[in-house]
Amino acid sequence: MNKNFISSAQNLIEIEQKTIANLKNQLDGNFEDACQSILDISGKVIIIGLGKSGHIGNKIAATLASTGTSAFFINAAEANHGDLGMIDKNDIVMAISYSGRTDELLNLVPRLKHIGVKMIAITGNQKSPLARKSDILLHIPIAKEACPHNLAPTSSTTATLVLGDALAIALLEAKNFSAEDFAKSHPAGQLGRQLNLRVKDLMVTDDAIPKVAESTSLRDAILMMNEKKLGMTCVTNDQQQMLGVFTDGDLRRALTAHSNPNSVIMNQIMSTSVKTISANTLAKDALSIMQENKITSLAILDQNKHIEGILHIHHLLQSGIIE
Repeated sequence: MNKNFISSAQNLIEIEQKTIANLKNQLDGNFEDACQSILDISGKVIIIGLGKSGHIGNKIAATLASTGTSAFFINAAEANHGDLGMIDKNDIVMAISYSGRTDELLNLVPRLKHIGVKMIAITGNQKSPLARKSDILLHIPIAKEACPHNLAPTSSTTATLVLGDALAIALLEAKNFSAEDFAKSHPAGQLGRQLNLRVKDLMVTDDAIPKVAESTSLRDAILMMNEKKLGMTCVTNDQQQMLGVFTDGDLRRALTAHSNPNSVIMNQIMSTSVKTISANTLAKDALSIMQENKITSLAILDQNKHIEGILHIHHLLQSGIIE
């Protein structure tokens, strides 16, 4: 029994690397035509495939949809039994078959022509019926499958997947699709949290904000910090505007310099260099500010320097945006 698993895997990776390199050199005006045709439609991109090509097509449709190009996948067999009704003349069909001879796909071509949709074929056979009947041909040149018998779809499915990603990103860039646009279709999971969660969703507000007057003694400031448990307190003037902060680090320095905690007040020992952000700031950007400045909390102020909230590193950890 051959147990040289690593050697086998490395051989496959090498074959597929060469396949992708060949694909890069194969891109031509047809790829540009496919991108422009997709940009021009008022409907959706319909990906159709069967078997392994169908699995890849499903992923391509998902990638297109998440990057600003409306798309969905239809299994070729299901399309022959009613799902073809999902397609109308404003759509564009991308049919995937490495051989270009998949019967279930070819059976659909006359009906698709009747509907009036434009067809893009992704195939490894430029002379196949699917290639000849398509409006735009995207050729995936495969020297051989990575399977030692040259049978199992490996290199061909990898090349198809990469080509689909290339289409999606080329279209994304052409549309100036932004991170904010991306966030709209990714509301859940860690990615969704990073793209959507804002400081206002996490910060503590109102009575949870540690806050003392500038004339407050060190002793009373310590009591406030212990009560609110954020490792800091804000220092405000009579108009409730923020003047500075007093943190655990400031406390250590104050106790070193002053033996009597009742002998000093906040405006003598507070830090006036304060990092502040707006409530609408993305939580991930707030995290970056904390990391860059080696701090554990940020004050959120309104335009009049009144404190709207406090964001602590623990709030970010609990939110799930940090793995």
